[in-house]
This record gives sequence, structure tokens and C-alpha cells, in this order.
Amino acid sequence: MSTEALFQQLKHPNPHLRDEAMWQLVEQRDETTIPRLMAILDDADTNYRRAAVKALGAIGMDAVPPLVEALLHSENVTVRGSAAKALAQVALNYPEQPFPETGIAGLQTALSDPNPVVHIAAVMALGEIGTPEVVEVLIQALRTSDNPALGVSIVNALASIGDSRGVAVLQDLIQNQTTDSYVRETATSALSRLEMTNRFQRGER
Repeated sequence: MSTEALFQQLKHPNPHLRDEAMWQLVEQRDETTIPRLMAILDDADTNYRRAAVKALGAIGMDAVPPLVEALLHSENVTVRGSAAKALAQVALNYPEQPFPETGIAGLQTALSDPNPVVHIAAVMALGEIGTPEVVEVLIQALRTSDNPALGVSIVNALASIGDSRGVAVLQDLIQNQTTDSYVRETATSALSRLEMTNRFQRGER
């Protein structure tokens, strides 16, 4: 199938056909593939935009530099949010590969983005990466931010990573009477879920 036909198939209402086109594009990509996918990140067609996000994630590490550039410098909030989601897809598709420092630094900067679509997507991407370095980034953001919505997202990300340092920070949050009530409740339920998961993995009831 030609490249043009594959890009058109990314718009198809059938998700299986979109995925098929995505992986074929990845297999036969050339120097125009990433720029063309990047240009779709603000498309009004949600299916097309999401397919581009997934395709950039499937391409992997080569897509990280342009995604970070868009995340930090695009004036379009849809592009910034889509770029963060695509970085999450890169981490999801290539968990065995070290995530580029530029990607982590870009996502850390995006935690301060004024738009919740962007900073919450950045938290999700960092949670997907889940390295010890990322845990430190999330802990620092949690301690310095006064945005409860961001705090809730970070709490959930730290709980999903399950790193002992993150767990200790969540326990401190619960004990601290000055913690936002919504953030505290989220931390309590997140730790409870984590403990249940750990028990299940240990074969306990």
C-alpha cells in the first residue's frame, strides 16, 4: 500500500485498520514520515489525531526530539497535549530502551504548562517512563506545586510506579494536615490499591 493510502487509512473509523496502517507506516517510513505525523497533531479529526499520536509512539526514540520541540514551543494546546501523549506511547512501546534525557527534561518543563490537558498528559507520560530519575521529578513537582489537579495526577503516577521513595512521599502527604483534602484522599486510595496489588502478587488474600 502506498504511503498516501496508509495516511488516509489512519482516518478510518475501524481501529484495527488504523493500527494496521500505523505499523505499515512505521515499517516503510522515510524522512517525511515523522514531519507528516507531527502535522496531524492538531487535526480536527480526533481519530486521525490519535492515530498520529500512536504512530509517533510506535516509531520510538527518533520521534522524541520533534515531540519535545512541539511540547515546549507550540502555541497550540492540542499539539502540546498530543505531543505529551505521544511521548507516553514511546515509553509504552519501548520499555526496555532508556528514555532520552531530553524527553524527561521536556516533560518536566511541561508540568508547569498552564493548561491541564498538557500538564496532566505530561504526568501520565512520566508515569509510563517510571525510572528512578522520573520518580524524583514527580516528587519535586508534587512538593512545589500548589495545583491540586496536578497533585492528584502525580499521586496516581507515583502509586502506579510503586517506587519506595514515591510511596514514602504519599504516606507523608496523608499524615500532613496541610495537604489538600482531595490530594490526601487520592493518596489514601492510591496506596490502598497499591497494597492490594502487592498482596495479590505475593499470593496473599
